[in-house]
Amino acid sequence: MFIRQFIERIASGDIRIPAFQRDYVWEPDQVAFLLDSIYKDFPIGTVILWQTAERLAVEKDLGSFRLPEPKKEYPVNYVLDGQQRLTSLFSVFQTDLEPLDDNWVDIYFDMQAEENVQESLFVALSDAEVDLDRHFPVKTLFDTLAYRRACENLPDDKVANVDILQTKFREYDIQTQTFETDDRTKVAIVFERINRAGTNLDTFELLSAWSWSDDFDLVDNFKDLQQEIVEHGFADLCDEKELQLRICAGVITGETAPSHVINLQGSEIRAQFPKIKNGILGAIDFLRRELKVAHFKMLPFPSMIVPLSAFFATNKPDGQNYTDLQKRKIIIWFWRTIFNRRYSSDVNERQANDIVQLLALREDETHDFRYPSTDIRIDFEKGNFSSAGVNAKSLILLLVQLEPHSFLSGAKIELEKVLRRGSKHEFHHIFPMKYMIDRGRERREINVLSNICFLTRNDNVKIKAKAPSLYVAEMSNESRTKYLGEALCPENMTDDDFDNFVSERTKLILERAKGLMDIT
Repeated sequence: MFIRQFIERIASGDIRIPAFQRDYVWEPDQVAFLLDSIYKDFPIGTVILWQTAERLAVEKDLGSFRLPEPKKEYPVNYVLDGQQRLTSLFSVFQTDLEPLDDNWVDIYFDMQAEENVQESLFVALSDAEVDLDRHFPVKTLFDTLAYRRACENLPDDKVANVDILQTKFREYDIQTQTFETDDRTKVAIVFERINRAGTNLDTFELLSAWSWSDDFDLVDNFKDLQQEIVEHGFADLCDEKELQLRICAGVITGETAPSHVINLQGSEIRAQFPKIKNGILGAIDFLRRELKVAHFKMLPFPSMIVPLSAFFATNKPDGQNYTDLQKRKIIIWFWRTIFNRRYSSDVNERQANDIVQLLALREDETHDFRYPSTDIRIDFEKGNFSSAGVNAKSLILLLVQLEPHSFLSGAKIELEKVLRRGSKHEFHHIFPMKYMIDRGRERREINVLSNICFLTRNDNVKIKAKAPSLYVAEMSNESRTKYLGEALCPENMTDDDFDNFVSERTKLILERAKGLMDIT
């Protein structure tokens, strides 16, 4: 099918995202590279659809957009493989629907970039970063009126280039296979075989979607917990049906693989539900109190809550208490899991291993805990910042532990409010974007993790495009040492040498990460 056909079928409610698919996780740069592949006529893989007349009870939004209801008299097509690609394409070219959140970043075609087989000609930019003389809004390519408006003020040579751009996207074919069946067992097998073939999909949610008997509705049970979870600051957990199932399986069996979920009986969960409830609330309390995880979306890997819930699962009315030694060991496990990106693959197996370790620790605080690897698999020096990304959340959590103040005003950052919004407007570049662009730097090299800090909006407005040496000079000697130290900023930032600053701040961030991981 052509891209436009996909967009129209998704917009009509025909193509949908089933609850058993994982969440949309692509970073803006990945979306930009997808568009670059299409522009260069590279293959982007086959999309596999499952057509059925029987709709699933639970479906997901398409990334940041809510899908319309399909026409009742027609079958629906659920995405088995290609969700990340289709969600990206639909979101890129969306000019009618408003996003549900501010996590989406628009993609632009860089009209001044040199043609290069390796490098992408597409960039993800916030509104403030866009230069319309250089950046053409890709979302207009399938909207005739919007496309004409975007071309109005461009010179003829650039219009000719974007006409070529539009033609390439209009004529690009996406390979598609449709699997027609109402037999969910067959769908489970197909889905699992796609996974075995190397596609990074999660069979767990598919298998669990129909594994419950009609007389037991897990969602209804969790609705009773909703108010308490909301009061504990983790309201978004209520929407994570797949994660709730993992917690149940982890608490009852110690395993989270699909087979263990399928074999659970409703009577088992009813009997164990007090333990499950205490496990979830105990895990939330620990994350908030000991690790300053103010809300669910701050967790780089939400699945980390499963082993924690197993540790805190108990029938005791006052919950599961913990000793200082147990606390320290759990905290080390937490940081090592984050910084080595332990849950980025093989999640079922690693969750099961971690449950074993945490349950042994619960029984004996002196248990010789087998910690995750000490490797740090986050590139703070070159990795780009996107507030919804795993690496960015890891950096944010690291900085949160230092309870930072805003540079100029010294205002205490209201971390819970800032992080709950998860807005990209609350995180700012230490070497300002405009200041660096004026000096010939590319956005991608400016927007690295090591160039990000917390600032109040007022302070950010005051700083604007000033060199660090200028705005740091406005701080008193006492506050300068304190506030820059809390942000892990090196003293050499006042030299206005960006490359040296990034290198030195990366060292400070890594040193802090190693301290949290208990690496000597």
